[in-house]
Amino acid sequence: MTALRTMVLWCPDWPVVAAELVEGVPATDPVAVLHANRVVACSEQARAGGVRRGLRRREAQSRCPRLTVVAHDPARDARAFEPVVAAVEELVAGVAVVRPGMCAVPARGPARHLGGEEVAAERIIEHVAQACAVESQVGIADGEFAAGLAARTGQAVPPGGTPQFLADQPVEALGRPALADLLRRLGMCTLGDFATLSPGDVLARFGADGALAYRLAMGRDHRPLAVRRPPVDLTVTADQDEPLDRVDAAAFVARALAERLHDRLAAYGLACTRLGIEAVTAHGQELHRTWRHDGLLTAAAIADRTRWQLDGWLSGGRSGAEPVRPTAGIVRLRLVPDGVVALGALQPGLWGETGEERDRAHRALSRIQGLLGPEAVVTAVLGGGRSPADQARLVPWGDERLSARPGSPTSGQPGEPPWPGRLPPPAPAVVLPEPLVATVHDAVEEPVVVSARLAVSAAPAWLTIGAGRPVAITGWTGPWPVDERWWDPAEARRRARFQVCLADGVALLLAVEGGRWLVEASYD
Repeated sequence: MTALRTMVLWCPDWPVVAAELVEGVPATDPVAVLHANRVVACSEQARAGGVRRGLRRREAQSRCPRLTVVAHDPARDARAFEPVVAAVEELVAGVAVVRPGMCAVPARGPARHLGGEEVAAERIIEHVAQACAVESQVGIADGEFAAGLAARTGQAVPPGGTPQFLADQPVEALGRPALADLLRRLGMCTLGDFATLSPGDVLARFGADGALAYRLAMGRDHRPLAVRRPPVDLTVTADQDEPLDRVDAAAFVARALAERLHDRLAAYGLACTRLGIEAVTAHGQELHRTWRHDGLLTAAAIADRTRWQLDGWLSGGRSGAEPVRPTAGIVRLRLVPDGVVALGALQPGLWGETGEERDRAHRALSRIQGLLGPEAVVTAVLGGGRSPADQARLVPWGDERLSARPGSPTSGQPGEPPWPGRLPPPAPAVVLPEPLVATVHDAVEEPVVVSARLAVSAAPAWLTIGAGRPVAITGWTGPWPVDERWWDPAEARRRARFQVCLADGVALLLAVEGGRWLVEASYD
């Protein structure tokens, strides 16, 4: 069986090109991409300066002092290559991504549709250059392996000529450095030399991986292409002839757009959990915001969040010296389902946690938000922090319940080390919104002072809160010091905390800061 006639598109020095596309590093300068302190890719200018793949960082920089070093990032390479694959899919179907910077398609379809293999290759190269501003080369041969090698020189190998084409390739083309080194030490420098061995000897001497490399060297690449399924475009867009500069008009457009998005997702059996809202003004200003949700976004919830965001943009305000309100009306509104799940992925429970009562409450609270705004209904989220006031924050109902301060308020959870300086349990029952000023005296009615070295001048004996009467302290423990943000004089805070029990049975959390005693919380 002959190998499938294959067309491979290859973008030279793709890690360098991806660094330019994503991070703005000029690919026309001497650039090297490093992984594990070795060069894995470099630009043409870097090669002219003597930089080669495999060199260590110090040697590469000594050869080319103007070298710009970029860390290897496979995710960045794959992300930047996605538009190239999408451009190829606009002309041909059945694209298989070999790796970032290289993709393959069966040659038969493009050849018949575009008027021949070489004509199809030229059309694909030209289209990728126009759509993505990326240089590429196409190789055509029998099998993906041979076509990938042919793409290095932009060559079209005639049908049946793949074994002869491969015979002159060096053994390093197999992409197996250990095998290539062993073959060279055995006197076999090309794939043609390797192909002269018998299959049984290859399997016995080099194992299963060597046998697979032998089949590639023989031009017997029978692996089917791993054709990818193009992602569905779920984005919905509304273009306006007249710029939208009023919230009510924008809200009307947002509701219709939300219905379209919800219907499109439902047609594919999907639901949205994270919504991206994008807007373009008449002056070309681009606005973007992502709304996260703890459950499934209904059409009404999508419309509400879009209206809230448009209200925030169009109503404006000021953030520092920069105006938040856009300089012109909105001419394009786009909703992007940034996070989607299958509709069956979040099923309502039979009892309790996600039953009918929860759904009714969710609809009621969402309705209140729709009338009064997202901040009208909030829930508490526990997180990290050293004091009780830092360990909880309020988030709007329906938003993802993620803490802004990593770490759990209860130490010892897997993967969440306790905060240094956190108060020991039990946690206080009531945290005062504003601490109360107090005074603490010892047994001889002298003020208790805590030094910079956390030395307590005397045992606390009496507590007076505000203008109240003194209450005897029957037990106390501490101090627990807190020295936060010492590097920022404007936000630096240094204090010591105490837990005390009073004669009337009340337990309090006290703090002394700047010589003042404060009551922060109380215990049950």
